[in-house]
Amino acid sequence: MEATPGRERLIEQFKADGLNVMFGNPGTVEQGFLDAVDAAEEFTYVLALQETVAAGIADGYARATGGAALLQLHSGVGLGNGIGMLYQSLRGHTPLVVVAGDAGVRYDAMDAQMACDLVAMAKPVTKYATRVTDPRSVLRTVRRAVKIALTPPRGPVFVALPMDVLDELNSEPVLPATRVLTDVAPSPASVGRAAELLAAAERPIVLVGDGVALSGAQNELAAVAELLGADVYEVDSSEVNIAASHPLRRGQTGHMFGPHSRELVGDADGVLIVGTYVFPEVFPELESPFRAGAKVVHIDLNAYEIAKNHPVDLGLAADPQQALRALAGVLDQRLGPQQRAAAAARLDVRTRERVREVREARAATDDGTPMAVFLRTLAEHTGGDLIVFDEALTTSPLVTRYLPAERPGDYHLTRGGSLGVGFPGAVGAKLARPERLVVGFAGDGGSMYTYQALWTAARHGIDAKFVVCNNRKYRLLDDNIAQYWRERDIPEHGFPGSFDLSHPEIDFAGLARSLGAGGMRVEKPDEAVAAVGRMLSHPGPFLVDIQI
Repeated sequence: MEATPGRERLIEQFKADGLNVMFGNPGTVEQGFLDAVDAAEEFTYVLALQETVAAGIADGYARATGGAALLQLHSGVGLGNGIGMLYQSLRGHTPLVVVAGDAGVRYDAMDAQMACDLVAMAKPVTKYATRVTDPRSVLRTVRRAVKIALTPPRGPVFVALPMDVLDELNSEPVLPATRVLTDVAPSPASVGRAAELLAAAERPIVLVGDGVALSGAQNELAAVAELLGADVYEVDSSEVNIAASHPLRRGQTGHMFGPHSRELVGDADGVLIVGTYVFPEVFPELESPFRAGAKVVHIDLNAYEIAKNHPVDLGLAADPQQALRALAGVLDQRLGPQQRAAAAARLDVRTRERVREVREARAATDDGTPMAVFLRTLAEHTGGDLIVFDEALTTSPLVTRYLPAERPGDYHLTRGGSLGVGFPGAVGAKLARPERLVVGFAGDGGSMYTYQALWTAARHGIDAKFVVCNNRKYRLLDDNIAQYWRERDIPEHGFPGSFDLSHPEIDFAGLARSLGAGGMRVEKPDEAVAAVGRMLSHPGPFLVDIQI
């Protein structure tokens, strides 16, 4: 094979792996590579104004496509900027292929400006981090990284690419990276044991996470839950793992306080955990939240997560879809008449509750606030046919009330615990799904972490829509410190001033316009109705700032 500069061959490798779009922010040590990118055919560079924004857009793009996304960061300073968002991707299992340049291997001994250990920086927030030092192994290393990123548990990977290595001639073959098949089914004996442990439960529950969505196991999950008559709670969950309208879906366990999860699961005598670890709260319970004697079965492709925090009776390292399909088959054969009747009765109770809830919701009027009116009007105009990227946080219950998460791919929730993914995530999702309406929701505080994403949307003609849920504060911190006070018997008092964002007031609509997007502010309910029309008819990115 004819040798070409490594920087050019690297692009061909990316294209061979279907990575035809690269998100990034340029820097001097990548200039040769980016010059080659500019000349490459059928390869697109999406420019962000800061690395956190580029990482967030890449994360949203990967989540919307279901595949990997390519992210370019600038040396140590750029990697440092992006680390917070890479933590989001690590916790959310987003397969990002992250590359960063450095000045060159020849300069390692000089300890010059911007010199740092890129691999050491990246390791805590990636599955795999390495640096290429031999021009004969550039493509080999990238293929390894792509394979690792896409193999469950999926996640971001990092490859440092010194300029002098990419300048060298390269004759490596361009081949697609190997995809490792992980549709592993558990043995019949282990499935039988799982069915035995769960079938006898009188108060069964199912705890699920995004491993269900990754394996496409939503139907199999629903079948098992219905056979058991088990309530389904979402734990480490940010995708659609079970339709919001399913009568057995009971919502999220929560990500902050362990006692809340313990209250939800403490009465169960049979627990099935699928595609998640338990529990992801910031302040978790140190003791097992499950009742003494409860039988616990844990299914996940990531063996590390099984029994990571609390003991289980049976752990199965298997693909959730394969395992749930097999479990449903065995349960259908083994459940006795009394067990079936009890499960059917539990399902009937939840079904009648859901019917009543739907009837009451249809009969009820919204509370007349601008946000409720906006969401109701948006739901009416779209029929719910849109993709929601949800970082509304304290406003999320209202968002999902009017725009429930029903179909896989239609809803993405923020994850990882830090702010800033909502707006860039919506940009990435719209770029991945240009035929769909995509609306990103974020709080006023969270949106300001990555507001520059609107500029990227305007520059590249990405017709995403954005909503600021503007309560002029970090409202989630108000709620959390109130819980902190209650737990420690601290009298309530004024919230810390650092939680307040009311002064100086931010002109979100004006700021959107300055970045090339449309924008308007909503203070009254009738303005909310008009805002939906303007947002949907505007050609290009558009932001609505709704006062709460």
